[in-house]
Amino acid sequence: MTVSDRTPAHPAWLPPEAFRAIGARRVLVLGDGMLVETVREEITVACARFGGQVRHRQDQAGERFDLVLALTGALPAMPTAADAGHPFLGSDAAIATWQYGWRGAPEALGGEGFVLTRREEVTVVLADEPRGLLYGLFEVVRLGESAFGSGLGAAIHRPAMRLRMINHWDNVDAHPVMGQVERGYAGGSLFWQDGLPRRDLARVQAYGRLLAACGINAATVNNVNVHRAETHLLTDRLGEVAAIARVLRPYGVRVHLSVNFAAPIVLGALATADPLDPAVRDWWASATRRVYEAIPDFGGYVVKADSEGQPGPFAYGRSHAEGADMLADAVAPFGGVVHWRAFVYNHRQDWRDRSTDRARAAYDHFVPLDGRFRDNVIVQVKHGPMDFQVREPVSPVIAAMPATRVAVEVQATQEYTGQQRHICYLGPLWSSVLRFAPHGPDGSTVADIVAGGGGFVAVSNAGADHFWTGHPLAQANLYAAGRLAWQPTADPTALLDEWIGLTFNPATGDDAEPVRRTLHLLMDDSWRTYEQYTAPLGIGFMVRPGHHYGPDVDGYEYTPWGTYHFADRDGVGVDRTRASGTGFTGQYPEPWSQIYESLDDCPDELLLFFHHVGFRHVLHNGSTVIQHIYDTHFAGAERVAEMRQQWHELDGLVDPALFTRVVALLEEQVRSAEEWRDQINTYFFRKSGVPDAKGRPIY
Repeated sequence: MTVSDRTPAHPAWLPPEAFRAIGARRVLVLGDGMLVETVREEITVACARFGGQVRHRQDQAGERFDLVLALTGALPAMPTAADAGHPFLGSDAAIATWQYGWRGAPEALGGEGFVLTRREEVTVVLADEPRGLLYGLFEVVRLGESAFGSGLGAAIHRPAMRLRMINHWDNVDAHPVMGQVERGYAGGSLFWQDGLPRRDLARVQAYGRLLAACGINAATVNNVNVHRAETHLLTDRLGEVAAIARVLRPYGVRVHLSVNFAAPIVLGALATADPLDPAVRDWWASATRRVYEAIPDFGGYVVKADSEGQPGPFAYGRSHAEGADMLADAVAPFGGVVHWRAFVYNHRQDWRDRSTDRARAAYDHFVPLDGRFRDNVIVQVKHGPMDFQVREPVSPVIAAMPATRVAVEVQATQEYTGQQRHICYLGPLWSSVLRFAPHGPDGSTVADIVAGGGGFVAVSNAGADHFWTGHPLAQANLYAAGRLAWQPTADPTALLDEWIGLTFNPATGDDAEPVRRTLHLLMDDSWRTYEQYTAPLGIGFMVRPGHHYGPDVDGYEYTPWGTYHFADRDGVGVDRTRASGTGFTGQYPEPWSQIYESLDDCPDELLLFFHHVGFRHVLHNGSTVIQHIYDTHFAGAERVAEMRQQWHELDGLVDPALFTRVVALLEEQVRSAEEWRDQINTYFFRKSGVPDAKGRPIY
């Protein structure tokens, strides 16, 4: 169900009821600036709804407030005994502020940080910059009534990642193959319709509000595969991007743009896009200057180059560093950055050639260039070495470029994880990536590495669907992406609980606990459930070519895409060892290089990613590979049938339209899981000739 420009979308994690705890109280907001005005507007609407009061200053002696949100620069000087009768200086809020001594400490709070504390029955949010105040407001919304309880401690909140970005893969025109949103499963674009910009951007404004509430501060608005129409967003259609930026700006979301490396040619100005050609460099400098004139807070460029047919510096004998640095020089005078994607590999591989390994490609291309990128270039690396599979190892590139800013890229849109027709909460997957320590348990984690460089990027799963994400429960993935970017050490189950509490519980009242309990049953382990009934033991890519939905075990096996499983009558898996395979294990530092190399030590869930083994190979859990395949696929399909029944228990406890949508999607998930089960089990039974030890139906 796609909504029109003027039809209100589902409120997601910001329903009006989520603001009740604030809106029923007396609130003081101190400070100036666009984002402070956003805070005032949010609180004004909440107070009008729930009977509270909001003030912008304190005029009367003894005037009391329950909540004070203030920029430190808007506070008066340190109160003294002589100020005891002053309207503000003698207030509980001012005393609480100064007792904690956080006035004017930008080195402590930063541009987006805030202090949240409670003292003398006053809850106080302090920030040095307006962005921090906005994020502080949404933290109070998350806490609800507990923000006003005696148990609230004093804490500084700062984002771990400076850049927390959403990448939209939206096309201005509907692409003949990919549609209007490439790999999008939530309807059309939020920004364009029928080749034109949406006239009413109220829904984009609501989207910016949702992004701010989960901590996202940047967004690209168009596809990394930049087609002809999108190329013009850089020049004669720049006004459309500026309009989107104006709507997102009050929520602290900076707009970035995916650009075509060959834009100087496509737009007709030059005969070359050689990054070392002075005329090309001048063209980009001039185009970029006009972008910043139209969008002063423009974030920068995202580039997919020399990848899957996209143009790049290779055509001119130049390196990725030379291409990226040319663009970096263009945005540097304005404080911009260039996200240069590391998703570069040979997509015309000969399937007969066992020496070529797509998993190696990003490392082989980029690691030799470490230290040669400008400081404002961010190499954007997919979290795994292949392509957002339900299970794959963490990309070795992330730890191998210490002299380069690196961002980790995840895919909220569920290209290989059910396409938002299946319940698949990805928070646990992303958490495992962010917590992974490439140099061993005492070393830095992926989160540590990217926090100091390029940050966290999620490919958007939002579109023009009424529920934003097609599947209403897929909203949790967008929410978790923002929250994990802010706090990578957060428990993904706790973040899911936050989302449930905001999205469902304010409206369900006495039914809140049954709804919460059921949603956790459905979603906590849904990623692992999806893994159970799809591709086993890290092998990946057993999907239908093209649209990537549903099983097709050999669909990519003899194609140029480099996504092979090499199943034969004796076994399955890809030998990526140094001893006898492609040598990919050698791209990892110790201890992982040796762990993945060793058949005895390699984790079961990644066994077939790194090794070709026989069907009777015994896993660490005591099961054979073939029996594990049978058991997990039967178990996964059975679990989805249970999920369908559990959801029906919420009939009458949640919004009827939402309930009906999820019912229909669960029916499809049950059908698809059974299809996966039967095709995968039958395929491997016919390959191996080994029957299921439990005698279950295999065709």
